[in-house]
Amino acid sequence: MSSAIDLKELYGIQASQVFRNLNPAVLYEHGVLYDGSSISASGALIAISGEKTGRSPKDKRIVRESSSEEDIWWGDINMELPEESFAQNREIAIDYLSGCDRVYIIDGFAGWDPDHRLKVRIVTSRPYHALFMHNMLMRPSEQELETFGTPDYVIFNAGEQFANPEVPGVNSKTCVALNFAKKEFVILGTQYAGEMKKGIFTVMHYLMPKTDVVSMHCSCNVGDDDDVALFFGLSGTGKTTLSADANRHLVGDDEHCWTDNGVFNIEGGCYAKTIDLSAEKEPEIYNAIRFGSVLENVVFDESTREVDWHDVSITQNTRTSYPIEYIPNAKIPCVAGHPKNIIFLTCDAFGVLPPVSKLTPEQAMYHFISGYTAKVAGTEMGVTEPQATFSACFGAAFLVWHPTKYAELLAKKMREHGTQAYLVNTGWTGGSYGTGHRISLKHTRSIINAIHSGELADVDTITDENFGVAIPTTCPNVPSEVLTPWSTWSDKADYDATAAKLVKLFHDNFDNYADGASAELIAAGPKK
Repeated sequence: MSSAIDLKELYGIQASQVFRNLNPAVLYEHGVLYDGSSISASGALIAISGEKTGRSPKDKRIVRESSSEEDIWWGDINMELPEESFAQNREIAIDYLSGCDRVYIIDGFAGWDPDHRLKVRIVTSRPYHALFMHNMLMRPSEQELETFGTPDYVIFNAGEQFANPEVPGVNSKTCVALNFAKKEFVILGTQYAGEMKKGIFTVMHYLMPKTDVVSMHCSCNVGDDDDVALFFGLSGTGKTTLSADANRHLVGDDEHCWTDNGVFNIEGGCYAKTIDLSAEKEPEIYNAIRFGSVLENVVFDESTREVDWHDVSITQNTRTSYPIEYIPNAKIPCVAGHPKNIIFLTCDAFGVLPPVSKLTPEQAMYHFISGYTAKVAGTEMGVTEPQATFSACFGAAFLVWHPTKYAELLAKKMREHGTQAYLVNTGWTGGSYGTGHRISLKHTRSIINAIHSGELADVDTITDENFGVAIPTTCPNVPSEVLTPWSTWSDKADYDATAAKLVKLFHDNFDNYADGASAELIAAGPKK
């Protein structure tokens, strides 16, 4: 099927064959015939992304130009690229795509709310990239495709072609560059599909706050009583596990916006990690890996095509992409009302934070900006100290504005709609990692259920002396002594010393944002 779109006229791409919005079955055929792909025993398309098996944040660039430069939070997250350098990158990408035998176009939508939807075009040389974005964007109807018109943003994915490190602002053979004025995104030197997904998220992270819409790196589900919950959390905190609830409907697993009308999912699909995947632990994801899904960088048996979910010889970041309707309890369309509850998940390996605490809007802003979790120590001999990780707004890599912009918008929405925020620790109790133990998943699920049901909303609380948060004194199906972390430590002096250490880590991290924070926001942090 050849496209009615003239890539030469539009972008200067002179490809031999151009295919637009191919059916997944045809993309499978092209993947197997021309791209080295295979088909798994469950029917998914298996592809390899090459050298890069994860995002390249150090190679992300934003073009410094007059229409957006005053808005952008420049620094290690948003590193600048001159307009002339972007033009050179774009030329490299266009030349590469022009030399390809086949070029694939995917036209789709970002955002389930028609009032805030973006028309997005992907131009790529790999069929697996086309299928990936077919899954991750909202899929237009035939009529919508016929009347698609000019896209709002275009991604030129020439990831098989290296960038030129001699171009000013380009420091390696990889460069992913976004130009808000041109409304274009150019990918060079990486074939990892997640760069396209997160490129669109970055665009939404810039555009939405300009209209007082909160863009958020979170999952979302809704109960039968239309009670909406948002889940924020870094890797390893339980965001995917706890938001995938058989008794609630999934709005989305990763990217959302909160408007005057409620919440909408940005994406048309899910991009889940598959390391150690099992039908018992994550049945929804396991069963979604079928025809139409993409498996990225997994190892499989050449004879049976069965995937070894534990084999990380290619990467630990093995992934699958599938349409959201492959989840049985997905809410289609992926929109919901205003959130009743916001849940910030952290895995505190220091064992200091309570299993659950209620936050004021100001405290919610503080912990949102902090984006804290603490991972257990690595494999280095003799290292036993937990490693604190802070990622602003639980997704610093995708922020465009200063973090306080997103935090202020979030707090404003919370006040307008009476939304309650909770900090839930899925990490350690009874001591730090090595001394204490992981908080029971059964207890964490009971806490989440009590948040959903409203049973935690009005219970008596006590104030945490270190962080100033309100700790519920009772929770159904959770022993009361578990709720206060110092009660579970055998050595109170050790608890106090560890808490002081964590408080200092919070203060040191927040110093990075103090220049844009109000006095009320700073006062909402730890008290010591």
